[in-house]
Amino acid sequence: MFVKAIQEVAGYTRAIHSISRNFGGKSIQRGSATLFFVNEEGWALTCRHVAQWIMQADAINKNYRAFLDQSPGLSGKQQNILAKSLNLSQDKACEMRITFVDCVDEIKNIRFVLHPNYDLALIKFEGFHKHHFQGRAKFLKDDQSAQPGAMLCRLGFPFPEFSNFKYNPEKNLLEWTSQGAARSPRFPIEGMLTRFLGDPNGKIYGIEMSTPGLRGQSGGPLFDTEGRIIGMQSRTKHLHLGFDIEDKEIIVHGKSKKINDYAFIHLGECIHVKVIKEFLNQHQISFDEE
Repeated sequence: MFVKAIQEVAGYTRAIHSISRNFGGKSIQRGSATLFFVNEEGWALTCRHVAQWIMQADAINKNYRAFLDQSPGLSGKQQNILAKSLNLSQDKACEMRITFVDCVDEIKNIRFVLHPNYDLALIKFEGFHKHHFQGRAKFLKDDQSAQPGAMLCRLGFPFPEFSNFKYNPEKNLLEWTSQGAARSPRFPIEGMLTRFLGDPNGKIYGIEMSTPGLRGQSGGPLFDTEGRIIGMQSRTKHLHLGFDIEDKEIIVHGKSKKINDYAFIHLGECIHVKVIKEFLNQHQISFDEE
């Protein structure tokens, strides 16, 4: 159903990879999110919470760099005092490195434009000579044509499998490397449009889906079988179904067990295409409709 559409949308949908670690630790956590390009000028869309996540990396790394610059020659106790003054602790990230996979050849600057009300943001890549994405998003022209019951698809990069990073013990820093896998496979997930989402003023701003958007798909496109953009994956909510089971006795491998189970349905929430187009028009960014 979505084979051709996925191939088309995949051309301009890209992964955002992150690596991070907590202060004093060497365990590296991988993270991912998604963006998709609006035009060849370097404008792309993602979630506001994703953009804020990217933006906080600079502050985190700057704070840790201050510790590295001031700690040489200090005793262990003095280093602990310095770390505390910089709000560094074992349960907080001290480093975060971000990379944009297969987007452009060179990035001299990145500009963010956050939507004031909704989970939507624009990213502008600046200073590149060549882009590595193919095509550009085409947005649904008739905003009202997507209605409950329509089958739609989302694309993104959950389940990160990239391994092109390491911890450098000499520098006490995380580093991207030329070894290892630099990419993670894209992952589509289909679902039915169930309901529309409205804000306190009654404006429809979002689309609810019958299936969850997966971690790492935030900022990824929601599209129909023709590859037209209907929205953008934002978040997943969890509704209690009320089918609770408590102290239910079952037989597992020949043995009696008592179990508890509390059922939830996981529904994806996407930003509506109308809101996206209004945001693009507000900032005079060219885009295609169909």
